[in-house]
Amino acid sequence: MKARNIIILILVILIADQALKFYIKLNYYTGEEHKIIGNWFRLHFVENEGMAWGWKFGGDFGKIALTLFRLVAVIWGTFLLRDFIRKKYHKGFIICASLIYVGALGNLIDSMFYGLIFDISYDESHTHFYGQVAQAFTGVHYGSFLHGKVVDMFYFPLYSGRFPQWLPFWGGEDFEFFRPVFNIADASISVGIITILLFQNKFFKNKEEKKSTTVETSSVVNDTTQVL
Repeated sequence: MKARNIIILILVILIADQALKFYIKLNYYTGEEHKIIGNWFRLHFVENEGMAWGWKFGGDFGKIALTLFRLVAVIWGTFLLRDFIRKKYHKGFIICASLIYVGALGNLIDSMFYGLIFDISYDESHTHFYGQVAQAFTGVHYGSFLHGKVVDMFYFPLYSGRFPQWLPFWGGEDFEFFRPVFNIADASISVGIITILLFQNKFFKNKEEKKSTTVETSSVVNDTTQVL
């Protein structure tokens, strides 16, 4: 697969991810929600500390550690992806690896720069929201370098119900499927990983076949040697 096609794929996803995040950030106040298709597809603006699907890790120190880890992973992934292309790995595997790479890159941009790009739209305790949207590049920012928050917006509450009373721990409590709010970058990572897991035998079959067909021999083969 040509490197040019992979670069185009990465750029398309990255631009779409960042464009939607900027739109949400500049037009939605935190917690604002709009129904797109019925009750099951909504745009719901939330921000998180940087892990996919809104998970958190270790407070302020964890935030910096996670951002630095993602930065190292993206740099390493750049060379790894180039190696996959040069060694002509399965086309499907390269595409999946590209999806994982661009997803990590998309959320890394949020974590590194969004604190510097956007101003604050909530109080310092993060408990009272002003009900107004943020502005960009005003010189007032809500965080420092590496302290940006990842913007999420896709929300699919497909089903809401209540656990039966007899169920241990959660009996009688309300539940919702699907609860996490995510973005294009999260979806890209998930699609890439799940597809690799489902089709790993097909993706790595050609490599194994090539290894098995290469046979070393010390026998001398010439015109008088009959090979059966």
